[in-house]
Amino acid sequence: MKHLLPVLALLAALFGGTAAATPLPGDSVYNLPVQLTTQDGQRQMLAARRGRPQLVTMFYTSCQMVCPMIIDSLRLTRNALDPATRAKIDLLAVSFDPAKDDVPTLKSYAEKRKLDPRIWTLARAEPSQVRQLSGVLGLQYRQLPDGEFNHSSELILLDAEGRIAARTTLIGRLDPAFVKAIGETVNKP
Repeated sequence: MKHLLPVLALLAALFGGTAAATPLPGDSVYNLPVQLTTQDGQRQMLAARRGRPQLVTMFYTSCQMVCPMIIDSLRLTRNALDPATRAKIDLLAVSFDPAKDDVPTLKSYAEKRKLDPRIWTLARAEPSQVRQLSGVLGLQYRQLPDGEFNHSSELILLDAEGRIAARTTLIGRLDPAFVKAIGETVNKP
C-alpha cells in the first residue's frame, strides 16, 4: 500500500488538473487577476469559472431602471435555451458599485429577484478590478454626482476558456441571434 501512494500521486500530477495546467488563450478574460466575492460571501478568482461557458453582465443593485431589465434579459435569454444547453451555462453579474453592493446587499437582491444561487452568481470585486473587467468586456460606466451610474447595457457570452464569443445590446426582449450564438458556442464539439 505504501508503494501505491507515490504512484497515485504521480498519476494525479500527470493527469489531474490538465485544464488548469493548460495556458489560457491570450484573449481570455480569465487572464485578469480579478477576485470576486459572491452573494454567498464566497471568494473566487474570475479564472475559477474556466471550463463552463458564462453569460456575463455588469449592473448595480440600487439601479431602478436599466439594471432590472438587464437581469430580466439574462433570465429570458437563459430560459430560451433548450434544457441541455441551459444546463451547460452559468450566469454571472458583477456590480459596478462595490462600495454599496456588499455581500448582504447582493444576497438580498438575489432573494428579492428570485435568482437561484445554483444558476446565478452576483458578485463584487475591488474597484480597480471592476474597472479592469469592464474595460476588457467593453462595458463602459461612470459614476454620476448623485451616486447613480451611467453605463452600457449588454449581455456577453464567454466560452469555456473565457473568450468573448458573442454579445448583445438588445435589452428588455429576447435577441434570437444571441440565443443561437449561445447554442452554437456551448454545444461546440
